Amino acid sequence: MKKVLLIWAFGLAGLAGCSSSTTQDKTDRKPNILWIFVEDLSPFLGCYGDTINDGHTPIIDGLTSNGVLFERAYATAPVCSASRSAVITGKMQTTLGVHHHRSSRTDEGNVVPDSLRIYLPEEVETIPEMMKEAGYFTFNSGKDDYNFHYDRLDLYDVGTASDYITGMNGWQGNKAEHALSITKDTWTARSSKEQPWFGQIELKGGKAGNQYVREGELLADDELPLPPYFPDVPSHREAWTTHFNANRGTDVRVEEILKQLKEDGELEHTVIFFFSDHGSNTSLRHKQFCYEGGMKVPLIISGDHPFIQKGTRNSDLVSLLDVAATTLEMGGVERPEYFDGQSLFSEDYHARDYVIGARDRCDFTIDRIRTVRTEDFRYIRNFFPERSMMQPGYRDNKPVVKDLKALHKEGKLTPYQDQFWFGDRPKEELYLLKDDPHQINNLAGDPQYQQVLEEHREILENWIKDTNDQGQYPEDPRQLKAVYDLWKDRPQFKGQDVNPEYRQFLGK
Repeated sequence: MKKVLLIWAFGLAGLAGCSSSTTQDKTDRKPNILWIFVEDLSPFLGCYGDTINDGHTPIIDGLTSNGVLFERAYATAPVCSASRSAVITGKMQTTLGVHHHRSSRTDEGNVVPDSLRIYLPEEVETIPEMMKEAGYFTFNSGKDDYNFHYDRLDLYDVGTASDYITGMNGWQGNKAEHALSITKDTWTARSSKEQPWFGQIELKGGKAGNQYVREGELLADDELPLPPYFPDVPSHREAWTTHFNANRGTDVRVEEILKQLKEDGELEHTVIFFFSDHGSNTSLRHKQFCYEGGMKVPLIISGDHPFIQKGTRNSDLVSLLDVAATTLEMGGVERPEYFDGQSLFSEDYHARDYVIGARDRCDFTIDRIRTVRTEDFRYIRNFFPERSMMQPGYRDNKPVVKDLKALHKEGKLTPYQDQFWFGDRPKEELYLLKDDPHQINNLAGDPQYQQVLEEHREILENWIKDTNDQGQYPEDPRQLKAVYDLWKDRPQFKGQDVNPEYRQFLGK
């Protein structure tokens, strides 16, 4: 079955490369651009050299034969709303003040009151707005999850708007669910097939877990070795294995999209961006944290376009901010001067020396972490080192958290695991990735690496100053009160020793 699927995938890639340039010459039409915007997916894919899933992700692997695979692409944040806010604007979330997870909103289904609205600067437009102005039909068949106020109908011509109480920036999280409504909520809704379109299709990715995996391809929980920062217990084995299965299931979902594009006669005119908002959500330490597991994402750009050198791989350091800039250039839209990203195919493209990542408040958990990824190293600055990795969070009721706490109490963790999860964090972390892919040997205190440490420290400090990183300032008390009101009665928050910033509301 895998062989048949792989042949079919390459057949689609071949179709995308056939006759489209002739058609495009006749109509002089711009390319359609599709973002397959996946949730919570680390690149455990055959095309990324993953030996476990080699041969089990044939459709996504097939995209690479008709496109460019970016080997080292990184999110701007290890959590969805902050990352998505950056991608949709082309601007670092920390500069725009949209860095706190799920801000400028209240509870599910409620419209944000005036006092809690965070607005983008007047000169900043979103990617779909700019594409609409250039003549594109726009849609989003899944979540927005942007941390600023907007009218959804300004961004998208169509896209599960009926799931919202109003077009005005209500809940933009999982309300739209993750169904592929590609028969009504995407390119099929435009009035003329000659009009180019820009669209987003959300896939559940890591959140799908073991769903969608092809028959006979589901990995068992005892098939994979665990990274050394996890205890070898059933809950952690299951969580780790689930993410490899999620990659296999995502391949099935991509297959459905390509099939529909082909049936509708759209595939040959469409450039596909396949990427994720951040890394794995199934295991601790990845999502919401600034290690490779939370920051590194897949990125493939595939299709018949003069910019794309098919079947190539790019090993440069790439930010998801570059997705926004590349999309605009492919659509014939001038890139705004305020953009932080660059088009990956432009004549003035230059390889980055580093990529910055940031984590701030996630749900009610207040933290501030910044990271610099350079050619060989990952540097991490923890601004609240006294707040352990296990401070209260939304995942507290999950087995992986409960088991970790129980093992800590029973003294059954390794010394490294116990210190890493329950001790104070170091103020600075420095990892040489080629020698230490799991990032467990912190070189920040090693005299041999002091110059390297100082260089990375300087990069970060200059970046904070130059970009006016909003994370260095306290969060608006009105926003913080809204977070408290949203979480105060939930078990993850209630009765916990939560961050001191909330004590003004707790009467302490």
